[in-house]
Amino acid sequence: MKKIKFYVVSFSVIVFMLLSIIGCNSSDDSAQTSRVSVRMTDAPGDYDAVNIDVRDVLIKAATDDNDSKGWVSIGNVSPKIYNLLELTGGVNVLLADNLVPSGFLGQVRLLLGENNTVVKNGVSYPLKTPSAQQSGLKLKINQTLVAGAAYDFLLDFDVKHSIVVQAGSSGNFNLHPVIRVSTTATSGVINGTINPVLTGFQVMASVQVGDVEVTAYANELGVFQLNGIPAGTYTVTLTPEIASGKAIKTVPGIVVVNGTMTNMGAISL
Repeated sequence: MKKIKFYVVSFSVIVFMLLSIIGCNSSDDSAQTSRVSVRMTDAPGDYDAVNIDVRDVLIKAATDDNDSKGWVSIGNVSPKIYNLLELTGGVNVLLADNLVPSGFLGQVRLLLGENNTVVKNGVSYPLKTPSAQQSGLKLKINQTLVAGAAYDFLLDFDVKHSIVVQAGSSGNFNLHPVIRVSTTATSGVINGTINPVLTGFQVMASVQVGDVEVTAYANELGVFQLNGIPAGTYTVTLTPEIASGKAIKTVPGIVVVNGTMTNMGAISL
């Protein structure tokens, strides 16, 4: 069995899974299990709050699309309503942490409850999650879990890319999640701090990874974190709100190494 942890990170409404491989030295179970942690994260957008009711985390070894078979709960799940917009600046929340059978992990599913809401301009609205309560939000992993290793999977929700959208002129809101899954074994992290902080204004950090723009907003302390960045050299773009009067700033030559965090330090706009 392997130990698995699942986390939720707040900023980009993409769900990422941060994978940390940690060798185990003295456990008879290490030849059969792996530890898995699942975390979740997100970022601020045009809403005061985006509250997601997470009830369970399920895993499936097979890669087929048969939803009726093969799904099992990871166990040790923390059912709770999470405000995704509180998960910024590298902050994440642990969803599940348990031992699971070693071998191939095909998919992960977040099963949602009914208490999902979005707050806009101080008014709370029901957040519709089509089929999420029944079938859940499915994420492809396709990762072989090595016996005795520990894995941190980071799920990153990206609000900027329309995870939450208004349904026409009905006044309703739907959850259309855009989720990325990343691991420290195949990617790294870029973080930094806006100094001085632009109090009252948002600053978005972004980096182009192939055809995908990875984005994150700085929190109230000016801290931002870009997750799931493959090894390479990148240019980080910092975009403050227009109303702040500050110009866009680009920082070239940021080197990312898989499994490590690249700290850009303090950045003045």
